[in-house]
Amino acid sequence: MKTGDKAVTSAGDCVEMDEVRAEIDRIDRDLVALLAERQTYIEAAARIKDRESDVRVEWRIEDVIAKVLATAEKEGLSPRIAEPVWRELVERCIAHELECWRALRLGEKTRKAS
Repeated sequence: MKTGDKAVTSAGDCVEMDEVRAEIDRIDRDLVALLAERQTYIEAAARIKDRESDVRVEWRIEDVIAKVLATAEKEGLSPRIAEPVWRELVERCIAHELECWRALRLGEKTRKAS
């Protein structure tokens, strides 16, 4: 996976909207690659967790959000952006993990019955 392409034009040096849009598109490509990598770990969690009730862990959700907010503050990202984005991301990841968990277990039950 390749992420982290260098900016062609820094935000402070942009004078045309085409420059701004090009850099946003570059960042979006990097974010998609990082989210795809994150998803592989969500899928690993689904494989590793023994119980369906282990998929949603409230203390871990709040731990992730707290860490994100601390990093956001350090990096200059508004908490009004960071918190709702990550809460939605976490919820979507939990839903994906649950689907994967069920698919893996259903597949195991089907194979054992054969």
